[in-house]
Amino acid sequence: MARIALFQDYLAQNGGAERVTEAIHQAIPQADLCTTLAVPERISPYLRDLHPKTTWMQRLPAKSKLYRHYFLLYPFAVESAPMQDFDLIVSSCCGYAKGVKRGSDAVHVCYCHNPMRWVWRFSEYVARDKFSRPVKIALRSMVEGLKRWELRAAARPDYYIANSHIVASRLKDAFGVESTVIEPPIDTSRFWITANTEDYYLILSRLVPYKRIDLAVEACSRTHRRLIVIGDGSDRERLKSMAGPTVSFLGRQPDKVVNRYANRCRALLFPGEEDFGMTPLEINAAGRPVVAFGAGGATETVVEGMNGLLFREQSVECLIDALERFEDRTWDPLAIRRHSQRYDIHIFQERILEFLARVSPAARELQMLRRRAG
Repeated sequence: MARIALFQDYLAQNGGAERVTEAIHQAIPQADLCTTLAVPERISPYLRDLHPKTTWMQRLPAKSKLYRHYFLLYPFAVESAPMQDFDLIVSSCCGYAKGVKRGSDAVHVCYCHNPMRWVWRFSEYVARDKFSRPVKIALRSMVEGLKRWELRAAARPDYYIANSHIVASRLKDAFGVESTVIEPPIDTSRFWITANTEDYYLILSRLVPYKRIDLAVEACSRTHRRLIVIGDGSDRERLKSMAGPTVSFLGRQPDKVVNRYANRCRALLFPGEEDFGMTPLEINAAGRPVVAFGAGGATETVVEGMNGLLFREQSVECLIDALERFEDRTWDPLAIRRHSQRYDIHIFQERILEFLARVSPAARELQMLRRRAG
């Protein structure tokens, strides 16, 4: 029986990349789940129950708080991971996993969410954090080293899958590689349409500076629109300090609470630039539209006037203008939900399996066994 590994950079949060990894594993459940380090209490029960195989980084202290601070160690951990006995490696990569070293006869397929954003767009990231000049200089030197490593590591996968056409273009520009686009999975069955919508806008996000939640908080505070913010992160206290009385912060919430707010909101506000952005399509699955910044993945998934609106400049004034335009329109929840179903998790899994079967004997063997079983 062929051996298959699914390798992710790290498993220390429960975001979009982790949902992609979970969906891939559900499609190839025989795969060993591998990573550099795991924080079991921070990931989904499904991934936790797989008991991920980790590296020496698992022994590092305070992983749940410091895993991002260990950024210089991940290349060494990825390259030391014992992957030589696998016939097929599928990496789910935001930065490091592409660098795993495979056996000579193995096939490595990298599902790439983006080149390392904090490396290739370093100036944008540090501009919103209050680092001193000496710290910025030191960080830039470290980041340049990471960029050189990533350029070498990018040559290791045999095939690339990109999560959007924009990311495919970035991979071509950064590494000179071609990729096939397979958009991330949306669990549309988790959401439903309700007639009982309420008068509030919704943020559903990690609260970190690059997400630009500050635009939504200030726009709704200034115009006295009700905004509910679900999520947590390093930017929470700053955002709360600038919020008016119409903005509520609920922190992290379980899925059933998130679903209720998603189903009843006027719209999701999505003011940051994402490589793809799964959350807008999840809200669409509830029949609700989005108001999104017109850059990144949103330009590929938001059809103006059908499932949402785009605003073209990351400013409070442009967001307010978009909200006014949004409120002058009527929206068709059924059409919005149908749009989201094009990205359903089952479609994603079928496309992943078809791709892997084309490029890997191990995946073709798995596909044949699945067909015989079902």
